[in-house]
Amino acid sequence: MLMTLCETGTRGLIAAAFGTASKGETDYAHDLVHHLTSDMLLLADRAFDSNKLLADIAAQGAQFLIRATSTRRPPVLALLPDGSYLTRIGGVRLRVIEAEIRSRSADGDFGGTYRLLTTLSDHRTDPADRLVGLYHERWETETAYLALRHTLLKGRVLRSKDPIGLTQEVWALLTIYQALRSMMVTAVETVSGCDPDRAGFTVALEAARDTVVSAPGTTATAAPTRRPDLVGHIGTRVLRALLPKRRMRLSARIVKCGTSRYAIWNRDERPRDSTPITAIVITVRPPALPTAHTPDRLAAGRWGQVCRILAEHLNQAMHARDIAGNLGLTASGRVLSGFNAQLCYWARNGRLVRTAPSTYKLPLPEVLTTSTDA
Repeated sequence: MLMTLCETGTRGLIAAAFGTASKGETDYAHDLVHHLTSDMLLLADRAFDSNKLLADIAAQGAQFLIRATSTRRPPVLALLPDGSYLTRIGGVRLRVIEAEIRSRSADGDFGGTYRLLTTLSDHRTDPADRLVGLYHERWETETAYLALRHTLLKGRVLRSKDPIGLTQEVWALLTIYQALRSMMVTAVETVSGCDPDRAGFTVALEAARDTVVSAPGTTATAAPTRRPDLVGHIGTRVLRALLPKRRMRLSARIVKCGTSRYAIWNRDERPRDSTPITAIVITVRPPALPTAHTPDRLAAGRWGQVCRILAEHLNQAMHARDIAGNLGLTASGRVLSGFNAQLCYWARNGRLVRTAPSTYKLPLPEVLTTSTDA
């Protein structure tokens, strides 16, 4: 199993970790966290939204934009004007963006619902719809793995049959990949306004293979004052065959079936052939805020009711007995004891602040209030 940190613009690799498949994806992700720096924004899919991993990334100082699993229901602590809201997960203050993305084409509309977690909490500098659009850049790493698995290896498995040989082979593969990407980016940078994704990896690889046989530039004697050639033979070939600008299109995402090597699964019924996209519609959906007197506890939830009660009292510290009274709970000792234990649990997990014995408030003073700032 191979896990990498990949730069979305150039598809170059920042760091890599690999090993046996018995070690999970999140374990390898933890091995890469220390390579993050404070000037990075990490994009990741919903396999990497565990509380510990989110906390470790935030502690490293890096920002992140990570898709959450559909089963996650973070508490709403503050509703922002763009429809996103603030929450707290694993002791980290985060912002949640729930949005529906629909891609329109001649064959119909396709899309789904996304729930994104991010440390970029300011809706003024980072609007929700812009972050949703930015999250799509995460797919650039899939192109990097396509080059590694299919272009370089041509679908072959690794040849080594012992751990030491496998380690050497994987590092050699990553080194060749990184060297080619570096030369491709250096060449593209000589063309003003040219996006790095227009450089063809296959073209660069074939040019590199040709240099092994022809060894261009090894017999000519360069003048001492001649400026170094930053493009070179490989870069020249890349610039001659630049790919067209990225087109907006969609096609079926085929998933192999685990019970049959022939069966495939097209989950959202997209067209099999590549189809041009005429428009992309991003709709940010604000969460449904619970009320203190909502009878349906499945819809409101005890936590949402407590949030609303504290918000209605201007988030002043309240005794567990008073909160229970607003919830309509009986005043029996057993009920109050169990309710106070629940409040203590939320306090230990950072959702509440315990200001005195059996007295609590929320950590955010603006909880469940809509900001009116420009």
